[in-house]
Amino acid sequence: MSSLTHFDEHGQAHMVDVGAKPATHRVAIATGRIEMLPDTLALIESGTAKKGDVLGIARIAGMLPQVLCMATVETVGPTGVEMEALTAVQVALLTIYDMVKAVDRGMTITGVRVLEKHGGKSGSFVAD
Repeated sequence: MSSLTHFDEHGQAHMVDVGAKPATHRVAIATGRIEMLPDTLALIESGTAKKGDVLGIARIAGMLPQVLCMATVETVGPTGVEMEALTAVQVALLTIYDMVKAVDRGMTITGVRVLEKHGGKSGSFVAD
């Protein structure tokens, strides 16, 4: 556990002090999708969902009976932006779920992951 910065030498979780870290340019891109019934996707695409324009609010693109969401976060600072990109994707997908759950409670949020990360001490990562 010693290589994990969020744990101390006894394995206890603790906040990491990033105050002394240099501010560097950092970018993270995350993605995820929500799978649904074809009729639910048709309702979303038509813009006639009871709660309003689902795609307009979530700002995403649709494919097959699913909606794909991608978020890019960029900053100059002492800590990474992966968590912010992942959070943006999750919030967008949860918004879609909330707006059409009355017609399809079986939707599945899946595939949320970091696609790319650049900057900081650990350098770059690009998913397969």
